[in-house]
Amino acid sequence: MRIKDKVAVVTGAGSGMGLAIAKLFIAEGAKVVAADWHADAVKAAAGEIGGPIVPVTANVAVEAECVGMIDKAVSEFGRIDILVNNAGVMDLFQSVADVSNDTWRRVLSVNLDGPMFAMRRAVPLMLAQGGGAIVNIASVAGLGGGSAGAAYTASKHALIGLGQSTAFQYAKMGLRCNTVASGGVATNIMQSVDAAGLDQAALGRLGAYHATNPGTLEPIDIANLVLFLASDEARHINGAVIPADMGWRAA
Repeated sequence: MRIKDKVAVVTGAGSGMGLAIAKLFIAEGAKVVAADWHADAVKAAAGEIGGPIVPVTANVAVEAECVGMIDKAVSEFGRIDILVNNAGVMDLFQSVADVSNDTWRRVLSVNLDGPMFAMRRAVPLMLAQGGGAIVNIASVAGLGGGSAGAAYTASKHALIGLGQSTAFQYAKMGLRCNTVASGGVATNIMQSVDAAGLDQAALGRLGAYHATNPGTLEPIDIANLVLFLASDEARHINGAVIPADMGWRAA
């Protein structure tokens, strides 16, 4: 019951890490707005989890839908205490000379614009009630350049910067913002791209870094870390970027 009666919004909650986070949050006493752009998936997830959980269909790349999911938390539960920006898409592993405008804009809109839209709506509400906790899900791709293509890598570097700016600006107002830099996790994120379009030449180069990956985490491993960062146990942790990668960054 580490977040008992807290109200949380979790994006990308229809599967993978988002589903694991939503499920754990409910088990730990929270009320959850579970958002995902796959309507059937998020409704099924909410039915599976049970308890005080409200499914919302939202494409985080659309500002109005981000605002709507935050407002849904307030209308259903009266407040918002926790925001987890987990929704994300992968790129085609293209290097900067080859990345298309469509891929660049799609990846940046989901991985960066979405969290910004959600935070811009949630932060004033959190400040008005005395504070809150934001956890952004980035990647080891936000700490280096060897794990993904130019678009995904840039989006996760920028998300880390957005989180640290937020942490610093509101540190004295009861609001915390931390970032998880996840390693390889068993999710369906690769279903967000057409495998036929993957840049095989770039993947060949990235393979040198991928070969150093010690292993793959499960979604619950990330969920446990997010729970800690969202809880009062982490009340003095703010602006942190915490790798959860089985030591991949140590290679």
